[in-house]
Amino acid sequence: MAAAPPDASPSGPGTATHLARNLVALRHARNLTQGALAKAAAVPRSTVANLESGTGNPSLAVLVKVAAALGVPIDELLASPRAAVRRWKAADVATRERGRGVTTRALVPEPVPDEMMDLMEFTPGAVMGGTPHLPGTREFFTCLSGAVTLIVAGERYALEEGDVLAFPGNLPHSYQNADPLRPARGVSVVVLAKAGV
Repeated sequence: MAAAPPDASPSGPGTATHLARNLVALRHARNLTQGALAKAAAVPRSTVANLESGTGNPSLAVLVKVAAALGVPIDELLASPRAAVRRWKAADVATRERGRGVTTRALVPEPVPDEMMDLMEFTPGAVMGGTPHLPGTREFFTCLSGAVTLIVAGERYALEEGDVLAFPGNLPHSYQNADPLRPARGVSVVVLAKAGV
């Protein structure tokens, strides 16, 4: 029986190298500094720096915290380098029922700093109140099919397929599909303001 190559050992030098490379790539993809990742994972910044240098020897608890902060499974942190491609089955992307007759699901199932992107499905006659955000937040709603009416600070905006409405996300707003027969679909992209900025 042939001996396993050094990289095959979970604690071998190859694993530390993979962890370092993957951690840097994931952190940069999410536009996070080492300090921001450390804060999100509730670990010291020096821990993140050591992991990214390939010299860290993290506990399972640290790996769990860092993976959760990045929104990936642990095996994605430790895997050997591969193409940065990941597929989600439709059933693996969470959906939420909101308002009356509105279903939302994340358009991008990985965390995107300072943004929220949702696909919105409206049954005939659906109504949903929006959640006001911090001042400085900007929301963009694109009607993909059917017709959706947005009410922003008391003014009504009727959108048809392909129309886009941009508005300050801190204003009171709501969505409705007034058509009693046809469903509608849209995409909401919210660019969040940073607290205290």
